[in-house]
Amino acid sequence: MNLETQKYGDVIIVRLCEGRLDAALSVRFKEGMREIVDAGATDIVLDLGEVAFMDSSGLGAVVSVMKHIGREKTFRIAALTPAVDKVFKLTRMDSVFKILSSPNDAIDQALKATG
Repeated sequence: MNLETQKYGDVIIVRLCEGRLDAALSVRFKEGMREIVDAGATDIVLDLGEVAFMDSSGLGAVVSVMKHIGREKTFRIAALTPAVDKVFKLTRMDSVFKILSSPNDAIDQALKATG
């Protein structure tokens, strides 16, 4: 499981550097994301720009991460590929998650919020 992180002020961009998020990777993905969240991250953006395939296990892992993060922290998803975007829309998870077109959108929003 390859998760890369970059910090921009209070925003942590977590890039999933895998072509798939499926049953084979979902447990390791959840563990990696929990480590990042438990290390004190409060504004997390999950960059899925490299993920070309996601199955229900992968989607369930993303939901599990959102639940672990809780309401007191910010969690957004960015850069969905067409196939992954379709999964979010078919399951109506696009109405549950805040989805950004790119991780830079989150950075721009954070910079505007801080003035």
